[in-house]
Amino acid sequence: MLTEKDISELTIGHYVVKIILQEGNFSLTAAGHIKSNAVINHLKSKNVYRVLIDSSKTLKSNSKKSSIPPTKTSIINSQNLKEAQAIFNESKNIQKKLFHDALSGSTLDLSPVIEVTNKSIDAIFNSPDSLACMLNIREKDLYLLEHSVAVSVYITLFARYLGLERDIIEQLSIGAFLHDIGKIKIPDEILNKPGKLTDDEFTIMKTHANHSIDIITQTPGISALSLEVATLHHEKLNGCGYPFQVKGEDISRYGRMISICDIFDALTATRVYKEGFTHSKSFAILRELAKQDQLDRTLVDQFIKCVGIFPVGSLVQLESNKLALVKVRNDTDPLNPQVHSFYHVKQKHFLDKQEIDLSITKDCIVKGVRAEEFNLDMKQIVDMLLMEG
Repeated sequence: MLTEKDISELTIGHYVVKIILQEGNFSLTAAGHIKSNAVINHLKSKNVYRVLIDSSKTLKSNSKKSSIPPTKTSIINSQNLKEAQAIFNESKNIQKKLFHDALSGSTLDLSPVIEVTNKSIDAIFNSPDSLACMLNIREKDLYLLEHSVAVSVYITLFARYLGLERDIIEQLSIGAFLHDIGKIKIPDEILNKPGKLTDDEFTIMKTHANHSIDIITQTPGISALSLEVATLHHEKLNGCGYPFQVKGEDISRYGRMISICDIFDALTATRVYKEGFTHSKSFAILRELAKQDQLDRTLVDQFIKCVGIFPVGSLVQLESNKLALVKVRNDTDPLNPQVHSFYHVKQKHFLDKQEIDLSITKDCIVKGVRAEEFNLDMKQIVDMLLMEG
């Protein structure tokens, strides 16, 4: 049944068919369900006053969507992995458009950001390891685009693990998606410099945080929480961060969370001029930063448990001298996940794929490794082993 509703009557779950009354020429990408308050706020920011809904398609409201057990082990298959890849690619395309708009001085359109972050949240609630797996596949020339997408995914995974409400997760995800938008204002020779930055260059680099704040502040429909996490992502508990040297209790829990996610992705990501660290080394660095009172110790420990010692999609070397890809996490025995072995380190050749449950075999993980250490292509490995289902 088609019914007209004022924007003030619109709630999560309503199926919006079209806009009836507005002050402007905003148009919907397509008819669809309202999945978050962020979508409603965005419509309000566009001066939309009345919409047409199909009440027969209204979804029942569930304010406890975050109640999915954070310890649930998800088994990824070819279908949800392909869906995760599609979301990841769509997110990068949206980032590219955002950077273009920011560079030209145009106001950012929040609509596609809201839409794709909700897709990401839905995917993570359905199969958390699928999108996490995508973060282990990086194209070395796309770090600027992929970093913000990755941080958005990490903070969504982290917030879900901590049991935060869906509406909070959405705002955190949007803020993380936009947190580095100001980097487009930094000269390429500084942004992509292979070596260590000089003091003067680092001073310029740090201004990206101010540029991000300015751009996000001017974005219609942005929430205070989304702006907050973007503002705080480089602040440290001991006050040594930037741009405002916020310290201690003045840094919110959400600000502490994004700082951890931002640093972790920067450590693990491979770039043209730098190989990323393994997860275990990156975890050790996070713990060291926590000891230095830069990061929240409790949250760092919780983040490590959330991501997992050996995340799905990560490479490990077994005692049998085989390389294997982690296929299924083992939350009750984190050191012994299910893996797919595929390569012999000593003999330097591929093996027939073998699925191994390390919790019931004598073989064990010696260490986490990276594909580049063996001149292997991580994307090809994942395509070969995981796309088979």
